[in-house]
Amino acid sequence: MGKQAPANIEDIIMPMIDCEKPIATRAASGQVIPEIAKLVPSLWGGSADLAPSTKTDIKGAGSFSREDRLGWNLHFGIREHGMMSAVNGIAIYGGFIPYGSTFLIFSDYARPSIRLAALMKQHVIQVYTHDSFFVGEDGPTHEPIEQLPSLRAIPNVKVIRPADAAETVVAWAVALENTSGPTILALTRQNLPACNEDPTAAKGLRKGGYIVRDAQQIDAIVIATGSEVSLALEAAKLLASKGIGIRVVSMPCTELFDEQDAAYRESVLPSGVKKRIAVEAAAELGWCKYTGDKGLIIGMKRFGASAPADVLAEKFGFTPELVAAKVEAYLA
Repeated sequence: MGKQAPANIEDIIMPMIDCEKPIATRAASGQVIPEIAKLVPSLWGGSADLAPSTKTDIKGAGSFSREDRLGWNLHFGIREHGMMSAVNGIAIYGGFIPYGSTFLIFSDYARPSIRLAALMKQHVIQVYTHDSFFVGEDGPTHEPIEQLPSLRAIPNVKVIRPADAAETVVAWAVALENTSGPTILALTRQNLPACNEDPTAAKGLRKGGYIVRDAQQIDAIVIATGSEVSLALEAAKLLASKGIGIRVVSMPCTELFDEQDAAYRESVLPSGVKKRIAVEAAAELGWCKYTGDKGLIIGMKRFGASAPADVLAEKFGFTPELVAAKVEAYLA
């Protein structure tokens, strides 16, 4: 069974996805997976009993069972460590590009399997949804805080947190091509607007980080991931109305960005711009590498809470107005 994805597979799939309307990246991923399956039939996987939420079922493709060995959907049951162990085993057996999925908060249970996949350099894909406190009413037990930096700390793992539908398409393309270790996709529950007028600009994700908004005079650089990219873009517009020039960088995968040559990294984060801000709805660990010791990191220093997402955004300081105010105070 062929494991080779077509070159530039995102160019084939992107026109099939409506990348202009607001959509949760988990839902965008749910549209991408069946299209990939048509082109790469070796893609095979499922979820830890959360497929309706993680959007990982391939509709009409059947479920693998004793009765149906041709089913494309695997039902692992509520056992995240066992699921990712099985995914590793499928990869080692060969012939398949396997994936498993659950909520990001439950990646803690799968951590030993993630680490083994990284040690063994296995080509596996792990889909983690509900990637921040924007989960809302499920409360702090289901709202990941430390998981993103913790996963980034594992060697040989690529953690990709796309900002919109177009980036989600490219994230899947990268995951299909990353044969030297596991790829983790961190996806939102809530809808996100498109961050680029031209969806193909999202191919910048292949380099880990890229410019999504620039200014004639750059007073500061705001680096963001996932749902915080559109937030940073709105905050940049507010600051522009006050004559403050902000470059916004989408940084969906720090590992990929760090692999780029010095010239590219300098073109995105020029050393001459000392004022840098990182925005991510997660623990702040790791961002000082890009902001420097005197940079500003807007992240989470506490657990989440149970409330509607918009209420939590206000409470935790993740609205355009509050981010803009923090940036303006930092630049003063």
